[in-house]
Amino acid sequence: MSVAVARGWTPTLRKPSALPGFGLTFGFAVTYLSLIVLIPLAVLVWRASGIGLEGIWHVATTPRVLAALQVSFFTSAAAALINAVFGVIVAWVLVRYDFPGKRLIDAAVDLPFALPTAVAGIALAALYATNGWIGSLFAPWGIKIAFTPYGILIALVFIGLPFVVRTVQPVLEDFDREVEEASATLGATRAQTIFRVILPALSPAILTGVAMAFARAVGEYGSVIFIAGNMPFVSEIAPLLIVTRLEEFDYSGAAAIATIMLAISFVALLVINGVQAYSRRRFGDA
Repeated sequence: MSVAVARGWTPTLRKPSALPGFGLTFGFAVTYLSLIVLIPLAVLVWRASGIGLEGIWHVATTPRVLAALQVSFFTSAAAALINAVFGVIVAWVLVRYDFPGKRLIDAAVDLPFALPTAVAGIALAALYATNGWIGSLFAPWGIKIAFTPYGILIALVFIGLPFVVRTVQPVLEDFDREVEEASATLGATRAQTIFRVILPALSPAILTGVAMAFARAVGEYGSVIFIAGNMPFVSEIAPLLIVTRLEEFDYSGAAAIATIMLAISFVALLVINGVQAYSRRRFGDA
């Protein structure tokens, strides 16, 4: 030790930590993740593999399954994009302004988290039906919302909004307003400040919220079936089709549809995470 110190080397002491070492915590994390996520998904894929790749492809290309997948994923993507816009607006209002009832509105954002999905579906169906408070306003124009894909979209927007608001809100709270003032001082317009200064800083959080809202919407069942109408080729969602196959004791078919949804969701989230990583690198370089 004295020779090493004489040569200029000084020992580094490990900083004390409240948690156990890396080996123990990493092993616990992998074990917990495997029990909760990986093993159930592996069993799902294994059950679907019982009919073979040709069987899975046959199920995936069935017109009814294709229509249900299209309804689920397209409406989920549309709802996530809508929440990306209005979720940022809601977060902006809650962070930047003080007004009467602000705490009440802030608490109402989390209502879709606490409200049972079946209750939400029944309430939305009652509101947007042709004789409901909101649906009756559109009925004279021949616009039907409940029991159509529009009703599914509204339900998915309802359950996905908190994900965007709660991911953007803390980033906005930590955002330095002096950056906006500097942008205005340099002659930038309000629109330039928003699109070139504020939104780039918020884009990773926005994409995170969009990804979570999309993932939640794809698998949503309880709040959708009451307002969807559940008409095959029109307003039938893929989760409902899985339940239908289970009620018909077609467990392999249900597992095949679930595996297809898993694969599509994985690819979609992978793309969103890639865009998110790119935006973080670009903003960091800037």
